[in-house]
Amino acid sequence: MLGSRRSRRRLTTALAGLGLFVTGAALQVTTTATPAHAATTHRVLFDDGHAEEAGNADWIISTSKPDPLSQDSSPSAETDWTGALSSWGVALQKTGEYSLKTATSALTYGGSSTTDLSNFDTLVLPEPNTLFTTAEKTAIMTFVNNGGGLFMISDHTGADRNSDGEDAVEILNDLMTNNSVDSTDPFGFSIDTLDISSGYPAAISDSTNTVLNGAFGTVTKSLIADGTTATLKPADNANVKGLVYRSGYSGNTGAFFATSTFGSGRVAFWGDSSPIDDGTGQSGNTLYDGWNDTGATNAPLALNATAWLAGEGTSGGGGGGDGTCTAAQLLGNPGFESGNTTWTASSGVITTSSSEAARTGSYKAWLDGYGTATTDTLSQSVSIPSGCSATLSFYLHIDTAETTTSTAYDKLTVTAGSTTLATYSNLNAASGYVLKSFDVSSLAGTTATIKFTGVEGSTLQTSFVIDDTALNVS
Repeated sequence: MLGSRRSRRRLTTALAGLGLFVTGAALQVTTTATPAHAATTHRVLFDDGHAEEAGNADWIISTSKPDPLSQDSSPSAETDWTGALSSWGVALQKTGEYSLKTATSALTYGGSSTTDLSNFDTLVLPEPNTLFTTAEKTAIMTFVNNGGGLFMISDHTGADRNSDGEDAVEILNDLMTNNSVDSTDPFGFSIDTLDISSGYPAAISDSTNTVLNGAFGTVTKSLIADGTTATLKPADNANVKGLVYRSGYSGNTGAFFATSTFGSGRVAFWGDSSPIDDGTGQSGNTLYDGWNDTGATNAPLALNATAWLAGEGTSGGGGGGDGTCTAAQLLGNPGFESGNTTWTASSGVITTSSSEAARTGSYKAWLDGYGTATTDTLSQSVSIPSGCSATLSFYLHIDTAETTTSTAYDKLTVTAGSTTLATYSNLNAASGYVLKSFDVSSLAGTTATIKFTGVEGSTLQTSFVIDDTALNVS
C-alpha cells in the first residue's frame, strides 16, 4: 500500500539459523532450471523471424533453415553457407563446439518446437526489424533470467528496412522497457537514437575480460558504418559494462559494445550490424565486408562474445561457468516461506503482514516502514564453490510516503562479503516488485555473507520489501 505506515508491533518468533552455512543437502531451487549445457557443445539460435532479411539486409548464417548443416555439413569457407553472417556461423561450426540453428517463426520458451529457446544457450538477434510480440518478449526475458545468453545487434535510428515504422533501435528498446518480466531498465542500458556515419570505436584496456581477450583473439577496435551507441545506467544494473567506445566517449556514454547480466543470464549489445556483415549473401543484396575490415577486429569480438554468452569464462559477469561447477541455487529459505529460519533478521522483518504483499507465497522480508528512525537487517552466509560463476538476484518493492524528488532520506544497502553491490532509497520507489541481479563470481571459493541493511529516517516511512531471493551458480 502506497505510503502505508507499518505497525510498531514486532514478531516475537525467535530467530533461527544464525551463522548457518548452506550445504548441498540444504539447497532449494525456486526458479526455473537454467538451460542445460552439453559438455562441449554450445547451442546458438540465430533469429530470422523478424525481417532480418528485409531490404539489403541478409542477416542469416545460411539459407538452409533451421539447420545450416543441410546446406553444407562440413563448411570450411564462408561461401559454403549462404548469408551475410555465414563467416560467423562457419567460424563457430569449424570449432566443433557449437550447434547452430535458425529460427524463422515466433520465439517461444518452454514449448515443444525444435527452435524453442529452452533448447539453446544463446539467442542472437541480428538487427530485428519487426516488433516482438508480448509473448515473445516474455519468452526472451524469461530465457535470459533463467541462464540464457542474449546477443542484441542494433543499427542506426531510422534503419527501417521493411517500412513498417519500426527500426532495430525502437524494437530492442521496446524489448527492454515493455515486457512482462522486468521493464525497469533490466540490463542497465538504453540504445541511443543516433545515426553515426563512420568510425572505429576502440576497446577498453582489460586483459582479464574474455570478450576482449578470448579464445578467438584480441579485440582492439570495431567498426561503425551508420550505427548507434548505448547509454549505460549502472545504478539500475551494477553489472553493465562498456567494452568498446565511440571516439571521444567513455564511462556511461557512447558505448558501442556493452555487456551485462540479468537473473542468471548474460547480455551483449552491439551498436551496428555492419561489423557482422561478411559481404557475401544472396543474389541481389548490397552487402559490405565489415567482418574482415582491416581497421577493426570484428570477428574476434563477435566470436568471443558468443562464447561468453554461451557460458565460457567468468570475466565480466553473467551465468555460465567453466565446466567444473554444478549448477545450483545456494540460498536457504529463499522465498522466506519457512518463516524465521536460515536468515538472520531484525525482529519482525520476515513476516506475513498483509500491509505489504509478498510477491509469491505468504512470507517476504520487510525492512523499515515505521516512519521513525529504524535500522533493520537481513543476512545469510553462504559458501560459493570454486570454479563457479555466481549471480545474486532478488525482487525488491520500495514503498514510500516521502514526497521529495531529490533527497534520499531512507536507504537500503545490499552487500556481498565486503563488497557493496547497490544502494536504493526512497527515490527508487515504484509500484510492484522489480528484479535485481548482481554478478558475485569474484566470491567463488569463499563463504560470504549476503546482507541487506535498511536505514530509515525519523519522519515519513519507506518500506523495502524483498522476496524470491536466489544465488545461482553454474
